[in-house]
Amino acid sequence: MDITLSALEVAGTENGRTGAEALEATARTVRRVDELGYKRVWFAEHHGSPFASSVVPSVLIAHFAAQTRRIRLGSGGVLAPNHAPLALAEQFATLATLYPGRIDLGVGRGPGTHDQSIARALRRGGEPATDAEYQADVEALFDYVSDKTDVRLIAGQRLGLGGPAPWLLSSSPNGAEFAARLGVPIALAHHIRPHNTVAAAQRYRELFTPSQWADRPYVMVAVETAVAETEEEVAFLSRPMDLAKVALVAGRGESALHAPEQAATMELPEDLRPMIAEHSAAQVRGTVETAGRRFEELTALTGADELMLMTVIYDPEARVRSYELAAKAAGLS
Repeated sequence: MDITLSALEVAGTENGRTGAEALEATARTVRRVDELGYKRVWFAEHHGSPFASSVVPSVLIAHFAAQTRRIRLGSGGVLAPNHAPLALAEQFATLATLYPGRIDLGVGRGPGTHDQSIARALRRGGEPATDAEYQADVEALFDYVSDKTDVRLIAGQRLGLGGPAPWLLSSSPNGAEFAARLGVPIALAHHIRPHNTVAAAQRYRELFTPSQWADRPYVMVAVETAVAETEEEVAFLSRPMDLAKVALVAGRGESALHAPEQAATMELPEDLRPMIAEHSAAQVRGTVETAGRRFEELTALTGADELMLMTVIYDPEARVRSYELAAKAAGLS
């Protein structure tokens, strides 16, 4: 088995630790996945989160690109409703100029927060973006970075195909249709809405229109992943993430990521257990052998060209070890 792997980082901040500690642990993770042969690492945009220190993807991309040698870096994603398209275009054009051939521009739809006061502040008091406004912003952004306008993003520089590579993030068939119309690669959020993944991938392929960015459909599937030496250890390490899902499922936003020792003493609400169990079963958890089988199953099910692993494990060393074992399961090492 030889599967292309990438990583999605939220710079997880463990309960009781600081953002500085989380970002230092993320640095160790990024350097290691670079060494292991992962294709790319992306950084999410979260605001007001109790456990994610990945707030501004462009800043993290610049920081970690300077610490790595070959891995691609990108946003997973920058959230278009929160930013002026030209501002994003300038940021990513600068990154692509500093690190040619290594920058991805993944764009998403949501606000990146469950706190409505933060969402309004990001929109400078405006209402949530409509679908039409979102699509117009994305199209404007992609036009800027493809030199389709008269705006020069970097003095003395034309980007063309040397600019950031556009991607669209989606968790639904509707988003997949938009990506297909634009002719850009798609990153499907299986780690958020696994029940939509197959239909979205199929819709994307059916409607794909070749563009300057891609001459064929390209599907990456983002999947929550935890790999360890034994199934018991995987269950132990995954328990904090299951507890963190409780608040999300119940519509209460995000909760802190507890230490696995503490999480082992905490109960999941009985009424939410089936939903959380169903979601977790759709992800990749297990030993190297189990993970390898699940990678193959997910790739066969979705036709994915690439898998992007989101590994939210409390202990930084266990998190790095999970990426190492996942690489082994996929045939990278």
